[in-house]
Amino acid sequence: MPDEISFALVLNLHQPSGNLETLLESQPWEAREILWALDRIPRALWPHEGLAKVHLALSGTLLETLANPAFQKQVYGIVDCGSLLWHLQNTAIIDILGTGYYHPVLPLIPHRDRAEQLARWQGIGGNLFARPTFPGFWPPEMGFCMELIPLLKRLGYRYVLVDSEHVEPVTAMSWPELRYRPHLARHDGQEIVVIVRDRELSDAQESGMDVDWFVHEVSERTQWCDFPPLVTTCTDGDNGGWFRETSGKANFWPVFHDDLLDRVATGRSCGIRPTFIDEYLDTHGASGEVTVRTGAWNTGWHSGQGFTQWTGSAAQRAALASIAEVSALVAGAAERDPVAAQAAVWRVLRAETSCNLYWGESWVPRCTADLDEARRVLAGFGSGATGGNGD
Repeated sequence: MPDEISFALVLNLHQPSGNLETLLESQPWEAREILWALDRIPRALWPHEGLAKVHLALSGTLLETLANPAFQKQVYGIVDCGSLLWHLQNTAIIDILGTGYYHPVLPLIPHRDRAEQLARWQGIGGNLFARPTFPGFWPPEMGFCMELIPLLKRLGYRYVLVDSEHVEPVTAMSWPELRYRPHLARHDGQEIVVIVRDRELSDAQESGMDVDWFVHEVSERTQWCDFPPLVTTCTDGDNGGWFRETSGKANFWPVFHDDLLDRVATGRSCGIRPTFIDEYLDTHGASGEVTVRTGAWNTGWHSGQGFTQWTGSAAQRAALASIAEVSALVAGAAERDPVAAQAAVWRVLRAETSCNLYWGESWVPRCTADLDEARRVLAGFGSGATGGNGD
């Protein structure tokens, strides 16, 4: 068994555009639970500064909402969003990951829109977190394809997180090596480090687990590692009762995380120690080459293969076809009338939000409405129709 097991905790935080505002009106308690779940993160880490290390991926739409002065004023008695954004800049305990602005499943959207989604996130992320670059990238829904590698490298990312279900070795390696070591993936002359999410441990993190089980399971899974292992778990951090529960009696932070950090501090964690991925790479680097099959993470009863969560019905597939069609119209308009294209493009990008296609067909009309508005903007811009600016 290795002397030390590095543990990388990754949490995805996303709310679609306007969702929190809608919930405050229609389901105020749920909105409060979400806001408290967000605000709880830095507060849970402060007592363990020096040991606690968490990676956070916040969608651009969530950051946009939290930074909106009107929204900040609306929820001030619930959460101080300005202070929350300030606390998330604490690099001793939190590492911010880059992601896509509107949280799209990147392999499902047109190539031309991928760069725009990522660049827009870097704009708001760089502004709110006061830094020019972010070393790690979180693909929304862990939707990844090898064709993304040149884009990620061009935007300055060092590593990308991928799901263990889709990683295949190119270099010969054992099961522990494949899952608990960073690797290189190459496409079109570019390479990036891939960090492998342990799917089974992540499932446990999502649904609720105790420290005894986690320590035992990690010890068993890494016992044959003849290298310093990196165990990575990735889940949502603001969904489900495990993260939203408010009494503290059945919440991830006091029940699991506090206990784990107490054991780390007293040497009772069997060598498990939280780490930032960037720090691990600085010390141990990456080993071997892999390829990553196109796919996403698992949700509910879906495996993430074939993106059936977002493509399973005729309405979902029709919406994706419409996204491709209107995206092409915007691209064509960019040369003829860049002002009109700029007024329409954010509607297309917002239509690509993964949530619009995830909930069966119930949110597909949100996608369709944005695409219809983008068409109207392109058709009527010259006669005074604007459709808003979205920026």
